[in-house]
Amino acid sequence: MNSTQQLLFPDDRPAERLDTFVAECLPEISRSQLKKLIGSGQITLNGITTKASSKLKGGETIQVVLPDPEPTETLPEAIPLHVLYEDQDLIVINKPAGMVVHPAPGHSHGTLVNALLYHCDDLAGIGGELRPGIVHRIDKDTAGVIVATKNDQSHQHLAAQFKDHSIKRRYLALIHGAPDTHSGTIDQPIGRHPTQRKKMSGKARNGKRAVTHWKTLKQYNVNRLSLLELHLETGRTHQIRVHLSEINCPLVGDPLYGNRSRTTALKDMELRKLIDRLPGQALFAQSLGFIHPRSEKYLEFSSEMPEALQSILTYLDQKY
Repeated sequence: MNSTQQLLFPDDRPAERLDTFVAECLPEISRSQLKKLIGSGQITLNGITTKASSKLKGGETIQVVLPDPEPTETLPEAIPLHVLYEDQDLIVINKPAGMVVHPAPGHSHGTLVNALLYHCDDLAGIGGELRPGIVHRIDKDTAGVIVATKNDQSHQHLAAQFKDHSIKRRYLALIHGAPDTHSGTIDQPIGRHPTQRKKMSGKARNGKRAVTHWKTLKQYNVNRLSLLELHLETGRTHQIRVHLSEINCPLVGDPLYGNRSRTTALKDMELRKLIDRLPGQALFAQSLGFIHPRSEKYLEFSSEMPEALQSILTYLDQKY
């Protein structure tokens, strides 16, 4: 059933727009949802439908009718999940390589969203739709830690942390080659590749700022393979993959931005076999840290390295 909230604008408060006051009183309502509620007459001023810009001068009564979240078209699927943490506001998952995060053309089933719809029986909905809130993504073939929210308030809170770059994201990457220095920062805009539409590129005309911080953890004496630790300041599509490939240090096994000839040039056949078992690029989202939207405490979660990547690193540590 629909729920109703009644608000009273104080007599001693300076004049204010209706939408500004309602947004302050009900932070769980997104801006787009608020606009939709006013436009459909679900928010009334002294019993009369009104506009978002209506001025409140004191003593007005505002009634807000919140409809039940509409069911999403995406179907729940009983897909096993490795849950690292869960409460009434959010859920933290160790996503396996090979799983797409969000349904899209060509990937309407088997996604993380399908799995979360089945797993979470306490979704309050996001933006008026009964679905989990995806605030960031990990590439299909990259495994690691990802968080999803269960309600609007948590979604907005975490989205704001991603926007102001306060989220802590640590990745591990095995690359061909070695950067010129032990550590550094790649600050290079990323946008859609001008000619290859499946790829992103630093050569895009309207790229958005993308910042990746890195440091070298190990260098292996075999065709210059290196293990890097990376921290993302921004989260553009394919950011790490693009940044590393454009400094001539592509991820090992990357099918889109990599260089297969650098793998076939390896004389160690056992190492080549291990690399060929990778489901995609040798990239791992190891940890994620953020401020919890309700408790306001800092939380950080880590996951174990995928077996295929761990096998390669174990072999390299033992032999090189």
